[in-house]
Amino acid sequence: MSDTILDRRDLRFQLFDVLDTDALLARPRFAEHSRETIEAALDTAEKLAREKFANHNTRADKEEPSFVDGKVVMLPEVKEAFDAYIEAGFLAARASFEEGGMQLPETAAAACTGMFTCVNPSTTVYPFLTAAAGNVIRNFASESLKTQFLEPMMAGRFTGTMALTEPHAGSSLADIRTRANPQPDGTYRIKGNKIYISAGENELGENIVHLVLAKIPGGPDGVKGISLFVVPKYRLDDQGQPGERNDVILAGLIHKMGYRGASSTALTFGDNDDCHGYLVGEEHQGLRYMFQMMNEARVAVGYGAALLGYRGYRFALDYARDRTQGRHAEKAAFSEPMVPIIEHADVRRLLLTQKAYAEAALAMCFYGYRLVDEIETGNEAQAKDAELLLDLLTPVIKTWPSEFGLKANDMAIQVFGGAGYTREYPVEQVWRDNRLNPIHEGTTGIHGLDLLGRKVWQSAGRGMKLLAEHIMADVSATSDSRCRPFADALQAMLPKVDAVTRAAGKTLAEKGPTTGLSNANAYLQLVGHVVAAWMWLRQANAAVQLDDGDADFANGKLQAARYFFQWELPRVEVDVARLLEGDRTFLEMEDRWF
Repeated sequence: MSDTILDRRDLRFQLFDVLDTDALLARPRFAEHSRETIEAALDTAEKLAREKFANHNTRADKEEPSFVDGKVVMLPEVKEAFDAYIEAGFLAARASFEEGGMQLPETAAAACTGMFTCVNPSTTVYPFLTAAAGNVIRNFASESLKTQFLEPMMAGRFTGTMALTEPHAGSSLADIRTRANPQPDGTYRIKGNKIYISAGENELGENIVHLVLAKIPGGPDGVKGISLFVVPKYRLDDQGQPGERNDVILAGLIHKMGYRGASSTALTFGDNDDCHGYLVGEEHQGLRYMFQMMNEARVAVGYGAALLGYRGYRFALDYARDRTQGRHAEKAAFSEPMVPIIEHADVRRLLLTQKAYAEAALAMCFYGYRLVDEIETGNEAQAKDAELLLDLLTPVIKTWPSEFGLKANDMAIQVFGGAGYTREYPVEQVWRDNRLNPIHEGTTGIHGLDLLGRKVWQSAGRGMKLLAEHIMADVSATSDSRCRPFADALQAMLPKVDAVTRAAGKTLAEKGPTTGLSNANAYLQLVGHVVAAWMWLRQANAAVQLDDGDADFANGKLQAARYFFQWELPRVEVDVARLLEGDRTFLEMEDRWF
């Protein structure tokens, strides 16, 4: 089966028709760019993705990294792809011209990197983590650490990771045990264990820069006592070159269901009491600093899930058009030719559902990236509102694509039938790769708690007010009769979301978090579906304005929007009802009854 990648027509639609990236290009930071320069960057990304990343996605799944003679050995194509990515400048796509970057808008940079993630999420892990770790160092570390580590990271000489999770604690960072003991020379000695560290050991660069969360003895309890440290695989010599091996040991490789091409590691720091770490910023502020990388990773996880949902959908669409089976009931005689399965209504149901999930998820993620552009280049009021809205939406952007991109992959397998369950076809790997996304960077359940327990109430609930205002702006701008039913349905949901939010706040105040957050997942699903419906209204409104003669593209968008509003949005009425009545089904289920 031919490879599939992000459709350029759809990318142009998202960037320029839905998000109006042209308006961004008028701002001083992006004034050197135009549609032509962005299209040229996308051309390069697509070519590189096809030639250097797609060529080993399947093989890397079958031949995962191995531990040989103290080193992680992986396919040579991974190194070739990483080097080509660096050479083409995509590691610094968002960085300023002064730093040697492309200075692309976040939305355009995401469109470029999406090419790589779509065809090979495993290999794309290495440059993504390096860039994200570099961003933390750029924003919070001392000038000395920037010179020592950021510059070689942005050049691709050093790779980066984030080392948070510990075997006993999982997602509960308050309970980490890794310690950082201060030394007279201002450095620290790190001692502890980390697990599930993606890219934690590799031979892609000259050094690996681990961003490690640890606690300094005598500090506050819980998350308030967490600090952040740069811990390199090799200490640097006086010339800034990798020298003596630091006391960081690979304890083992983890063998995963999917994402097999990316090394996942268990690391031991300080087994010999000689692991040197360097404090980033101030003591006990580590979690605040790391949240920048974590939130960047959370949006990226949602985006990756959306891309894999989209990839599986495109595979299923190609298969359904090519595969012939059965006949129309009105022409069932064996003398009649078999028809492509896309002509059967249930297959169209599966395909349309995938399209609705995947393209809403993509739009949601691109909207999140556009908010980053507003934070970085908008005026003071725009930036403040965008930051608040992105903070509110991050749990949604992470989880909705992760849940529904995976559902789309499940339906893609169903379109293939028995063939989809075999390794001869690509959709089973896409499903396995995507299955990680509802888990890492915070499970769906954790993000439900985060949304209802914290994000909704920040700044006296202004984030939710902003969300409603932005939705209503698009509702009010809807003039085409084909889109008005969508706008009316979305508008009708807003008072219900408001009522549920007020009821949840009352329960939290009166009965506490155990009761008040027991149905947080339902609240997350409700808000997620409303945001997805909003994304479809935005796409429908943009589609009816198209004048490029591609009526099939526009009609496809309108029909997918119709599906979502007719079939998907009504599903969350159950969530509304259960949340308003304060349903206690899960809370009152007891351990011994299972």
